[in-house]
Amino acid sequence: MNEKNSAGNRSARERLQQEREREKAREKRRRLLLVASAVVGVLGLAAVVGVIAANTGGKGEESGKGPVTAPSGATGEDQLVIPTGAADAPSTLTVWEDFRCPACAMFENTFRDTIHELEAAGQLRTEYRLATIIDGNMGGSGSLDAANAAACAQDAGKFTAYHDVLYMNQPEETDDAFAKDEKLFELARKVPGLDTPAFRSCVADGTHNSWVNASNEAFRAGDFRGTPTILLNGESIFPTKGNEQISPANLKKWVAEANKGKKPGTATPTSASSASASASASASGSGSTSDSGSGTGTDSGAESGTDSGSDAGSEAGPASPSGVRGADPQDAFGPASGLDAAR
Repeated sequence: MNEKNSAGNRSARERLQQEREREKAREKRRRLLLVASAVVGVLGLAAVVGVIAANTGGKGEESGKGPVTAPSGATGEDQLVIPTGAADAPSTLTVWEDFRCPACAMFENTFRDTIHELEAAGQLRTEYRLATIIDGNMGGSGSLDAANAAACAQDAGKFTAYHDVLYMNQPEETDDAFAKDEKLFELARKVPGLDTPAFRSCVADGTHNSWVNASNEAFRAGDFRGTPTILLNGESIFPTKGNEQISPANLKKWVAEANKGKKPGTATPTSASSASASASASASGSGSTSDSGSGTGTDSGAESGTDSGSDAGSEAGPASPSGVRGADPQDAFGPASGLDAAR
């Protein structure tokens, strides 16, 4: 009888242990599904293309409820656009992006030189529009805080350089490092003349937070599928334009086709070609200094050396969210990288 009781007890313990293991497995699957639902599409070699446009939350809901203060030089409806390049350039590239978005960093680190070159030639005007999708999906406030800091840099006439530095030093998507003011100040020191009391106050006070939130609301109202969203003269070109895959060469070709017979813009940036060289030098960790023109023609040179602790834009090439490095960035936008229409 005792042996039967003992066997029964063992059997009950085993069943309980098995149930606990099954519960652990279910919880693990649930967490994985939650993480997976935060991103859409696939960039070649496991890089993420788009981020689901989910409800925003976190710090943005709390700190961005004041009056909307647009940064200097902002244009467009409700002044939600930060322009760079010649104002009278024949073609316009619209870039919706999120500073925490890995796919946005992949785009920027692949196409930065090409965009600067086209801007310097008066062929292209770029309109940057900022979103905070990752904050809503992953939690935290780094998207909002980095966008506010970029707007503060625009006030100082150094948006282009600081924008590029942020993407060259983007942390892992799950690391909300941009939510720390000190990190934003550290990166500002890579842009000559940007780390000033006025810039620090603008960042710390969240001067443009409401403006960033208004921009994010415009993104959501636009029925876009994810970040980055890239439009050339209003037509989506990311990850493809028609049957052609986006690449630096194709972007140049598409702009040339659109501009055929048209005069280039005359209000060219100060030194966009130097900015292009700076971005290239950054990939090898040279630490040299160059200028990157802003839309207003002001000096916005940035130190090209990247943060050694960064997980994106390092000397080994852009990193995918899964940590894949060293791949040819032009291969990152393959046919498999189409944006899913996920909401």
